[in-house]
Amino acid sequence: MNEPESRITRPLMNESGSQTTPSSEQTSGSEIARPYTGAEFLDSLDDGREVWIYGKRVNSVTEHPAFRNAARMIARLYDAMHDPARRDVLTQASVLGGFTHRFYVAPRSVEDQVRSRDAIAEWARITYGWMGRSPDFMASWLATLGGNAEFYAPYDANARHWYAEAQRRTAFFAHAIIDPPIDRNRAAEKNDVFVRVVKETDRGIVVTGAKVVATGAVLSHYTFVARFGQTPLADPACTPIFIVPTNAPGVKLICRTSNEQRAAVLGGPFDYPLSSRMDENDAIIVFDQVLVPWENVFMYGDVQKANGFGPGSGMRERSLLHASTRFATKLDFICGLLAKALALTGADEFHGVKVRMGEVISWRNLCWALSDALAKSAVSWKHMVHPDPALAVAYQTFGPEVMPAVKNIIEKVVASGLIYLNSHSSDFDAPEIRPYLDRYVRGSDGSSAIERVKLMKLLWDAIGSEFGARHELYEMNYAGSSDHARLSALAIATRLGDLDRFKRYADQYMDEYDLHGWTVDDMIGPEDISVLGNRPATS
Repeated sequence: MNEPESRITRPLMNESGSQTTPSSEQTSGSEIARPYTGAEFLDSLDDGREVWIYGKRVNSVTEHPAFRNAARMIARLYDAMHDPARRDVLTQASVLGGFTHRFYVAPRSVEDQVRSRDAIAEWARITYGWMGRSPDFMASWLATLGGNAEFYAPYDANARHWYAEAQRRTAFFAHAIIDPPIDRNRAAEKNDVFVRVVKETDRGIVVTGAKVVATGAVLSHYTFVARFGQTPLADPACTPIFIVPTNAPGVKLICRTSNEQRAAVLGGPFDYPLSSRMDENDAIIVFDQVLVPWENVFMYGDVQKANGFGPGSGMRERSLLHASTRFATKLDFICGLLAKALALTGADEFHGVKVRMGEVISWRNLCWALSDALAKSAVSWKHMVHPDPALAVAYQTFGPEVMPAVKNIIEKVVASGLIYLNSHSSDFDAPEIRPYLDRYVRGSDGSSAIERVKLMKLLWDAIGSEFGARHELYEMNYAGSSDHARLSALAIATRLGDLDRFKRYADQYMDEYDLHGWTVDDMIGPEDISVLGNRPATS
C-alpha cells in the first residue's frame, strides 16, 4: 500500500477526478454555512441515487409512496432549525461561522453537553421519538471527528475536514457498520460478502461488498461505513472506514418492504397513523466497485486500529446518549397513548391496571434518568467532554428490555380493546353500519366511536402492526448484541478499576471478623455458645 500521508495532502478531487479548490462556502461563508431548509433538503435528495424497491429503481425518493412522507418528516426537522421559537434550543455557531445543530459540535463543557442533549430531545419531539436515525444520530459520531481527530492519524486531516463539512449544511449521514448475516462462521478475510478494498488508485480506494442495516440511508446525503464490535480482522484489505455519498457510482440501496407504501395502499393515516409517515426504511447497501477518494478515508491498512475502532472512536457513548434521549421521548408518547386507551375502555381505575400503568411510567423515568446522567457526566475525553462509558453501557444493557416489557403490559391491560375495531375508516361512511359503530364502538369516557377507533389504531400501529413489530425489534437490537453490552460493562469496570474497588469494598467488610469473632474494637461479642440454650449432653 502507498503511504497514506501523501494521500491526505492531495488537493480535493471531485467525482470526475478533476481538482477542486475549497470555496468560501466550504470554509467560512455564513450565507451557506447553515442547515438546509426543509425544501432545500427535499431538493438535495434529487441527485441520481440508486434505490431499489419492489423490483424497480426509484426515480425520485421524495415522490415515491415508500419514502415521500418520511422525507417530509425529516424536512420538518430542518425547518425547525430556522424557527425562531426553536432555534436557540436546537442550534449554535458552527466551526465555519454559520450555525448548525448543537449535537454536531464537540462539547467543551458539561453545560455544552446538556444543551446538546436538550437539542436531541427537541428534535425527537417533532417525530414523537419514532425516527431513531434522524440526522442528529450520526452527529454522535461526527462530533468526535473534531474532538478526537488524532485517533484517525495519518488520516486525521480528513477527520477534521469532515467535522467541519458535516456542519456546513447540517448534512444527513446514515451509517452501515454490520456485516451481512451470511457465513459469519468464516473469517472475514474468506467471506466474499464483507466490504473490502479490491484496488488502490491515485484517486482513492475501490471497495466491494455489502453492509446492513443502512437505516434511513435512502434519505441521507452520505453513509459512514465502518465495522463495529464483531470478529477481529487480520487482513488489511478488510479494514477501511470511510464516508461515501449516497449517489456515488456503484452504491446501491436495496430496500425492505415499505410500511409507508403499504399504509398508502391500505388506508392512509387514519388506519396506519405511524406507518404512514414514520417508517425509516432499512436497506441493504451494496458497494459494487465503488471509488472512495482518499480524502473520504478515515482508516485503512491498520488492522489493530480498525479492530479498536468501536471503543477508540468514542462514538458509542454519544450514540447511547442520543438513544436514551430519543427513546425516552418516544415513551412519553406511548405513556400518553396508553393512559388515553385505558380511559376509553373504562379500565383506568382498576387496581391492577393502575399498577401496570405505573410500571410503564417507571420505565419511562428510567430512560430519562439515564439520559440526564449521561448528559451531565463530566468525563474529560480527548479534546471534548464525553458521556460516562459506564452509564452508556447501563443503557446499552437495559434499554433493549424496555420496549418488549412495555408492549407486553399494553397487550395485557388494553387487551381486546386493541382488536375490537372495525376494518377501515371507510366503514364510517357506510350508512347501513354507522349507527352500530356509533353505539357499540364508542369510548367509555364519552369519546365518539371515531375518536376511540382513531386512538386504538394509533396504539396498534405502535405495537402490533408490521411497523410496530419492526420498532420492537429495532429497540431490542439498537445497541447490538446483548452479550456484548454486558461484557462491555465488565470490561469497563475492569479497565477503570471499579471491579477491584468493588472487591476491596467487600474485603473491607470481611476484614472486620474472623473465625473467632470481631477483629474491630467497637463491636461486642460473640457470646459463649452455651448461652444460646444448647441442651446439655444426656447420659
